[in-house]
Amino acid sequence: MLKLIRLELRKSKFNFLKGVLIADLAILGFMILIAFTSLSDGEFSTYADLFDGVFVFVKATYIIFASVLLTKFVIDEYKSNTITVLFMYPVPRKMLLAAKLIIVFLFTFLSIFLSDVVISSVLTGVDYFVPDVIQGTLTQDLITTQLMKAGTDALYAAGIGLIPLYFGMRRKSVPATIVSAVLIVMLISSGFGNFRMGNMIGISLTLALVGAAIAYLSIRNIDHQDVA
Repeated sequence: MLKLIRLELRKSKFNFLKGVLIADLAILGFMILIAFTSLSDGEFSTYADLFDGVFVFVKATYIIFASVLLTKFVIDEYKSNTITVLFMYPVPRKMLLAAKLIIVFLFTFLSIFLSDVVISSVLTGVDYFVPDVIQGTLTQDLITTQLMKAGTDALYAAGIGLIPLYFGMRRKSVPATIVSAVLIVMLISSGFGNFRMGNMIGISLTLALVGAAIAYLSIRNIDHQDVA
């Protein structure tokens, strides 16, 4: 499986790190802008509020990013029929598709977790040099709690990021894959005040399991699917 993953990465010329850097810089700039322009409104009155804001933007960004990866690794190959060449290799179809989905899942998980940690750390450093932007004290307990939350959020989001595969595979459609990801992001980001649908563990876990089930069924049924 590791060899298949390496081959997939080499074949696709996996060069999304530049996109990750641009996305993270955009999120960081946006968060700094909000923090400095809403001092009087108390938009981020505490470190917990700040971290929650980072988690929301990062999760939304990389769920959509995952849909782009799904189009590149799976949907585009079905549309162009290059998937038929892959299926001629002396390797089970299930392993080929599983390798592609593992790449998407791991990329989404690591990107979200690392982006949460890096962006939150930079914003905390900015507050150190520019006091009174965020009120309260950054404690070890808070850091530990937020790291655990970043990990679970990343895990849930990586599963949720697989849901668009279902919509894309129905018609082998790139727009359907990406639009469905946008709609999912709108759903989990919706709410009012400090409440967000995506912050509810039950909803996030359910959607993540749905994504895992879609991936499993796609792999299980690949031997019986028409590649045309």
